[in-house]
Amino acid sequence: MNLLLIGNYFSGPGHNHNVWQDLAVHLPKIGFGVITTSSKAKKIPRLLDMLKTIWLCRNNYQIAQIDVFSGQAFIFAECSARLLQALNKPFVLTLHGGNLPKLALQNPQRVKKLLNIAKRVIAPSHYLREQMSKYRPDVILIPNPLELSKYPFILRKSPEPKLIWLRSFHEIYNPSLAPRVLAKLLSEFPEAHLTMIGPDKGDGSRQNTERVIEELRLPHHVEIRGGISKSDVPEALSQGDIFINTTHIDNTPISVMEAMACGLCVVSTNVGGIPYLLDDGVNALLVPPNDPQSMACAISRIMTEPGLAENISTCARQKTEGFDWSFILPKWESLFQEIVNE
Repeated sequence: MNLLLIGNYFSGPGHNHNVWQDLAVHLPKIGFGVITTSSKAKKIPRLLDMLKTIWLCRNNYQIAQIDVFSGQAFIFAECSARLLQALNKPFVLTLHGGNLPKLALQNPQRVKKLLNIAKRVIAPSHYLREQMSKYRPDVILIPNPLELSKYPFILRKSPEPKLIWLRSFHEIYNPSLAPRVLAKLLSEFPEAHLTMIGPDKGDGSRQNTERVIEELRLPHHVEIRGGISKSDVPEALSQGDIFINTTHIDNTPISVMEAMACGLCVVSTNVGGIPYLLDDGVNALLVPPNDPQSMACAISRIMTEPGLAENISTCARQKTEGFDWSFILPKWESLFQEIVNE
């Protein structure tokens, strides 16, 4: 069986490696032929490339899968779906991003129309399934997976104040919160250090973060690195003990799952799908968004409360064991086989 996967298949230092790229790698291992589109970074060429591939390869695939995002990218999904519908090609929609429910609230009929022409609609989190089931009731849950064997577990019994931040430098991830949290910690933990890793998305967030670091006189306590390859993530995470997720909007971030798999103690804002993924006080600590004092206090608890770090670290790894590709890939195989059988 051959599949056409439609989404953002970028590569290079300016882009994070994403779960849909992993799916394109793993499906051939179980016998699927895979065509992907598009690797073009600019929006209009990307859309045109998607539509051209759908048309030119129409005799080379049986099923298509479309990644659906909010914002302008939603248009890409709509255009792709309409062309596939015209070609009488069955397709699956996979929902992404914590902002998709907001788009649906603003444009309910438009979203409902798209979702209901697909053979199946997939959500990677309980949060998105719950939110988007208002527009199509049979949304299927297939979680974002990890290749767990690539993430060595280190139990954090006695953590040091070594903080890791791993996201793109973009406004929705609120990167400038990270140094503000660090500044609150230094009076109690003067040796605290923050490493920030991720590509610059070009909206000024990295420059704003650097300005905050200078204003708070933190240059010697913060290292900012660019984006790194997927294979380098476990090694980068091993350099810290506490992972901070500062985002305004979120769904089921792979970076948080990677940190949990490695045994880091996660402190995250409690936005979007995060409370569906993380259990406060069990496998992470959750705090209100954009509140440096609350996040600093949570980190202090991990550093000082007996047994807390060890429990969070252990439970975090246990949580991710259910997300291994060995569990998730058969779900995709069954889904596509069902559609072919129909």
